[in-house]
Amino acid sequence: MSIAVIDNPDVPLVASPYDLRVSLGEKVGETDVREALETGDWGFVHSFTTGSAVDGPGVRIVAWLTSCQFRCVFCHNPDTWKLSNGMPVTLTRAVEFVNQYRRGLQTMKGGLTISGGEPLMQHRFLLKLFAAAQRLGVHTALDTNGCLGSRLTDEDLGSIDLVMLGVKAFSPELHKRITGLDNQPVHEFARRLAARHRPMWIRYVLVPGWSDDIAEVQRVADFAAELGNVERVDVLPFHQLGRFKWERLGMDYKLRDVEPPPREKIDEVISCFQAAGLKVV
Repeated sequence: MSIAVIDNPDVPLVASPYDLRVSLGEKVGETDVREALETGDWGFVHSFTTGSAVDGPGVRIVAWLTSCQFRCVFCHNPDTWKLSNGMPVTLTRAVEFVNQYRRGLQTMKGGLTISGGEPLMQHRFLLKLFAAAQRLGVHTALDTNGCLGSRLTDEDLGSIDLVMLGVKAFSPELHKRITGLDNQPVHEFARRLAARHRPMWIRYVLVPGWSDDIAEVQRVADFAAELGNVERVDVLPFHQLGRFKWERLGMDYKLRDVEPPPREKIDEVISCFQAAGLKVV
């Protein structure tokens, strides 16, 4: 595989996750894709974001990997679903990028967050990048839907300082309606993290007409509280910032006419989590 194809200097690493990026890895052949997934020596990245204050503790770098098995109806980055939409980036280049910001990240009590897409679709690249970041003294956080948590060994979990678990719904029927897949693996991963006392945040996207039923919120809150290792809950109000991506990609966007939740509903959901003894930020 040509290093020029993998690390194309004409494609900037830093970009907003809200930028539409497609076909950046389309020149990569099937054999090379398999090599990347098997070795983790390079990966497919939508972009890196710098200076994020909403993707983990402190101020952070975020690596947005491509490929996802969920098909969330509220996804604001559907261009990250397809692996080949990401730019091929060597592990060496990714580590060098993190190293550039190492001192600033440490000063601002931040670190490296890997999100997606679903980053565990490229778990070997993720683990190598996290291990390198820890050797640099950089805090690591995984933003995941949790469905592929079984890919991580107990030893692997040691390279992840924080797991930010996106809980789309608690009820299996609603979860399948939102994502297209069952949520039993998500629950199993959450319980495994709890049993090993691994720090975890819960992220819950509040979508009117989909995930705003207070009985469903209560089920999520009870589940999170029972785990015992959830340090905080992020309630994320739905927005329309990704709508243009669905339209540009010619995809059927079921939430085209959905408005963001009103302040009263957001407060009600926050209160529900707080009543379960959970910290909400």
